[in-house]
Amino acid sequence: MEKQNTRHIFIIGSKSIGQYGGYETFVDHLIGEHENDPSIKYHIACKANGDGYMDESKLPNIKITKKNADGSVAEFTYKNAHVFKIPCPNIGPAVAIYYDRAALKYSIEYCKRNGIEKPIFYILTCRIGLFIDSLVKQIKAIGGMYYLNPDGHEWKRQKWNSAVRKYWKWSEKKMVSKADLVICDSVNIEKYIKEEYHRPHTTYIAYGADVEPSVLADDDPKFKGWLEEKGLKAGDYYLVVGRFVPENNYETMIREFMKSHSKKDFAIITNMNDKLREYLESTLHFSTDPRIKFVGTVYDKELLKKIRENAYGYFHGHEVGGTNPSLLEALGSTELNLLLDVGFNKEVGQEAALYWSKKDGDLAGLIDRADAMDTECRDKFGIAAKERIITAYSWQFIGDEYKRVWNEGTVR
Repeated sequence: MEKQNTRHIFIIGSKSIGQYGGYETFVDHLIGEHENDPSIKYHIACKANGDGYMDESKLPNIKITKKNADGSVAEFTYKNAHVFKIPCPNIGPAVAIYYDRAALKYSIEYCKRNGIEKPIFYILTCRIGLFIDSLVKQIKAIGGMYYLNPDGHEWKRQKWNSAVRKYWKWSEKKMVSKADLVICDSVNIEKYIKEEYHRPHTTYIAYGADVEPSVLADDDPKFKGWLEEKGLKAGDYYLVVGRFVPENNYETMIREFMKSHSKKDFAIITNMNDKLREYLESTLHFSTDPRIKFVGTVYDKELLKKIRENAYGYFHGHEVGGTNPSLLEALGSTELNLLLDVGFNKEVGQEAALYWSKKDGDLAGLIDRADAMDTECRDKFGIAAKERIITAYSWQFIGDEYKRVWNEGTVR
């Protein structure tokens, strides 16, 4: 039996912890904020295999608590959170629906086995509308609550065909209608949920970031070695960090950088999608431009922060979704941020960033103007960017907001 003075929170929908992706970053920081709080116990679902699976070897200080018959890790403890891995069949895009449903069913059964009272099941994004009626009945049967983070507009993502987009939109409507509370990470998303579905039970809690400098010195061999390996110089490259998907507008950023007159490099830190890269090469022929550098992934957080700090400027091309962690991290570390001009990004950056559209030549012109910017002007943008994080997006503030929501939880 579990202690009943502890609020148990089951988080469903993150593929892993701490790897690329907004939810993966969010989960890592959230459990860290409450690591030593005995009133909160997190249970985190992760994928055991497939795209974005949980590789626990990339996390520090884990404690393996359960293994499968083949010796692979089934469950482990990380930052005092109980992490369980869900095996997934190879069924293409439908695996996302399978994964969320299986993780939620496992969580409900776990509560039954361990006598957990009044658990909160926090589902990230709206994939399982087809099954939500039955699952919510099971949640209510054990005295639990169902909270939802609707993410951004999944039904707008370019990777989905029209039939899949229609399902995501329908699923969103269904899942929003059944939720005890809808937690939105963007003011724009909360406004959309209220207007589209007339939901009174919503709240806004953003993602977080910090402004602490990297522990690595400018001459740290790890950082200097990375720069040398990638053919980059400190302060002489633009940067982007994020998932390599069409709706993050890599095509626009690469095309416009190639059109610019910049003498700097464009470093792209991302996981690789061979199909998209081949499309971009056939369309843009970016390999002919030595400034365009795909530099792989960086999972060392202090090294990644150092890379951000030493970027001349940061590009953010996300146009589907709410508050994106990679944008917050850039504002906390990089002086000059050039953001796609959409509501989600302007809500975060406000006057602390520069904005560009997908119109031909717009970003190229902005890059040339950024290159000509004097140090004093760049410093002002950097100060303003950090101030945005300190006042609105600190992880401590976000953690406190979630604790308030967890503690106020009631079944409607």
